[in-house]
Amino acid sequence: MRFRTLTLAAASGAALLAAGVLPAHASGPTPSAPTSAQEGSVSAADLLAKVTSCSQISSGKYKTDDETSATVPVCGKNGAVFWKADMDIDCDGQRTTNCNADRDPWYQDDTAFHQSDGKPLKAESLPYVVVPSSSSIWNYSGAGIKGGGVVAVIYNNKVEYAVVGDTGPTKIIGEASYATAKALGIDPDPATGGADSGVTYILFKNSKVSPIESHSAAVSLGDQLAKQFLRNN
Repeated sequence: MRFRTLTLAAASGAALLAAGVLPAHASGPTPSAPTSAQEGSVSAADLLAKVTSCSQISSGKYKTDDETSATVPVCGKNGAVFWKADMDIDCDGQRTTNCNADRDPWYQDDTAFHQSDGKPLKAESLPYVVVPSSSSIWNYSGAGIKGGGVVAVIYNNKVEYAVVGDTGPTKIIGEASYATAKALGIDPDPATGGADSGVTYILFKNSKVSPIESHSAAVSLGDQLAKQFLRNN
């Protein structure tokens, strides 16, 4: 989970700006990074067309970082909830080459939800999204959102399917794993990367990927649920 401050954001402003507004190739992904994160058959434009207005279901709004104002509501749709925010990088879970205490000042060796073998998730290789811990603002489980639930993450006209993999602070929203950011062409560096804005998260209610660590299962189920979402909204 992330407790990013404006001090850090200012210090890494150039990196954040680059990640937020430049095309994917300009932010310098590694050669192994996917050239496009368009997964499944539903386009980013079609999904975004269904979330142009917000019917707020949260009791209040969330901050995107520690010292910013609370401006982000959780919105309700038929079969889903969504929010539009930034993306901070979560590197928690199993230690890997790019997700460890040396690379991430906020690193924790656990995630709220675990793989089928009981181990924490791998942020470097598994696309997952962080939801705010339940509070008086909003209770994700009460809204039908579960660990392992499918999320369509949309950025720069690309769709990446992820799972609900971790929980974060009760007042902050807008965070996803290293793998999610990398697939979307966002700088995945846990200390200086991320996107300032422009990220849409659509979480499908009462969905669950099994096993949670299977990204292909998330894409398959996500595509089905995205088509259903278009039909029902």
